[in-house]
Amino acid sequence: MAITTTRYLSPALGRYVTFTAVIPFEDYDFFMNKNEYPFTDVHPLPTLYLLHGITGDDRDWIYGTQITEFAREHRLAVIMPDGQNNFYVDNNPCECWGRFIGEELVAMTRAFFPLSDRREDTYIGGLSMGGYGALRNGLRYSHTFSKIIALSSALIMEDAINSTEEAEVNFSKRSYYNRIFGGDVSKLPGSDMDIETLFLKNQQPTDIFMAVGKDDFLLGKNRKFKKFLEDHGASLTYYEDEGGHEWNFWNRNIEKALQWLSSGEKSSEKYSKRL
Repeated sequence: MAITTTRYLSPALGRYVTFTAVIPFEDYDFFMNKNEYPFTDVHPLPTLYLLHGITGDDRDWIYGTQITEFAREHRLAVIMPDGQNNFYVDNNPCECWGRFIGEELVAMTRAFFPLSDRREDTYIGGLSMGGYGALRNGLRYSHTFSKIIALSSALIMEDAINSTEEAEVNFSKRSYYNRIFGGDVSKLPGSDMDIETLFLKNQQPTDIFMAVGKDDFLLGKNRKFKKFLEDHGASLTYYEDEGGHEWNFWNRNIEKALQWLSSGEKSSEKYSKRL
């Protein structure tokens, strides 16, 4: 197992950016006295690009969950970028967070690490803000990502449209939403930041795993999007589990999601829900 942190100058963002990678390989057995190294014959690895939530960074998943152990168990490379508080969308020519996630980071990490370049081995996931980012970029770049994991997704387009500058929380102010979504948030419906529109335009079969806590303040928004997906014949696995917007919930459900990835089943072959 290798855990690396990389900092490089991103063309999509016009600045240095950081990502953390978990790369599994066989552990070296010091007691066997072999002149062999476990990383000399690593086959291309399936890869999950895993996005953090608001206020987080590229180390959040490592601190908050057992993602390194889960990656080892499933022989899955996990790439975790620092997305700052930008919702993983392109909001101006020097802030192309969507292109960074959907194109540049994939190309960069495939050049650095022994990652599979096959669509069926390439996945995207995230929690909260990162859940939205996974859905948005998984659908926007569906030629790259075959499966999406969306936990406690911040499906806040209506909140952004109805926001005012009088909101008590800075992340709920209209000026924040306007900056994040590239201008007038009233124009979000039908844009490439509208995940319902992206889903309807998607020409690639994309499996989606969603989970949300029964005590999560985003429960209603996730239920609404689940119904939209069901009504439009999505390949969907959906869970509601005990807990709120918290790491205990995300740790349990990222493990469940990785089991879903490893099963090789399409969501349409085995639809699950917990109500």
